[in-house]
Amino acid sequence: MPVVKQAALQPVSLGQSTGLMVGQRVYAIGNPFGLDHTLTQGIISGLGRELNTGLYPIKNVIQTDAAINPGNSGGVLLDSKGNLIGINTAIADPSGKGASSGVGFAIPIDTVKGLVDQILQYGRVMRPSLGVVIAPPQALQRIGEKGVLVLDVTPGSPAARAGLRPTSRNSAGELVLGDIIQSVDGSPVSSARDLLEQLDAKRVGDKVVVEVLRGGRQRLSFSLQLADRVLGSGTE
Repeated sequence: MPVVKQAALQPVSLGQSTGLMVGQRVYAIGNPFGLDHTLTQGIISGLGRELNTGLYPIKNVIQTDAAINPGNSGGVLLDSKGNLIGINTAIADPSGKGASSGVGFAIPIDTVKGLVDQILQYGRVMRPSLGVVIAPPQALQRIGEKGVLVLDVTPGSPAARAGLRPTSRNSAGELVLGDIIQSVDGSPVSSARDLLEQLDAKRVGDKVVVEVLRGGRQRLSFSLQLADRVLGSGTE
C-alpha cells in the first residue's frame, strides 16, 4: 500500500462492552469462506452468555444474529458508531455444516483488552495457578465430598510453599487422599470448572485464601500468591 494511503488509515475506536443492550444494532466484519472485507449486520440477541469450549468456558459472551461463518473468527464486532465492542468467535452449529445459524458469539472487548495487554507484554496470556494437579471428579463422588481433590503438588509452586498435601500412599500401601479444595477467597469450589473460573478471575501475583478439607475432618485455610500456569503442565 502506498505510504500516502497508509498515513490516511485510522485505527478503530475501542468501545465498551459494559452497558450494551439487547436489540442494539451491530456489524460484523470478517472473511467468511475466504471472501475478505465482508460486512454483515444484525442486533445483539443476548448478553452474558456462556460459551462452552470444554474445560475452560468463556463467560459473559455477546450473542448476535449478525451472520458469522467460517472465516469470521477473529473479526471485529462494531456498534452503530463504529466502536469495537467484541471479537467474533463462534457460532451455534446444530447442523454440523459450519454455516451461520443466526446464533453467533463474540468475546466482549472489556475481556479482550486485558488479554491483549498481556500478549503485548509477555507474548502470551498469563493464567494464574496454584500449582496442583487435580484428580478426576469420580474420586470424590465415591466418598460423597464436594470440592476438588489434590492429586499432586508441583515442587516450588504456591501450593507447595503453603503446605497443601497431595494424594499419596502410606507405608502399608494404602491410599491417603490429599487435601480437598472447597473454596477460593470464600467462593465455593464444587468442581474443577469452579476452580478454573475462580483462578481465571485473578491475576498472576494475586494473593488468595484457599480452604481445604484434610483427612475428612480438619478444615484448614492457606494464603497463596498465584504463579503463572505453565502451558501443558496439567496443573491448576
